[in-house]
Amino acid sequence: MPTEPWVSVEDVSIHLGVAKDSVYRWIDLKGLPAHKIGRLWKFKLSEVDDWVRSGGAVDQGSEESSREDRS
Repeated sequence: MPTEPWVSVEDVSIHLGVAKDSVYRWIDLKGLPAHKIGRLWKFKLSEVDDWVRSGGAVDQGSEESSREDRS
């Protein structure tokens, strides 16, 4: 069974359709699953996808404003 490859910050940003700066910010502030290998961050896309599905990428400001819209 082939193993899932490790991918770069650039690959994750393309996969999610966001800026690389967002990926770095999510690592620091939101617990985006990432592994530091030397000076580089590496990812498994399956872990990133699970994190997104579990709500890890939700912007707290957007969540509050969407609650206000429903009121």
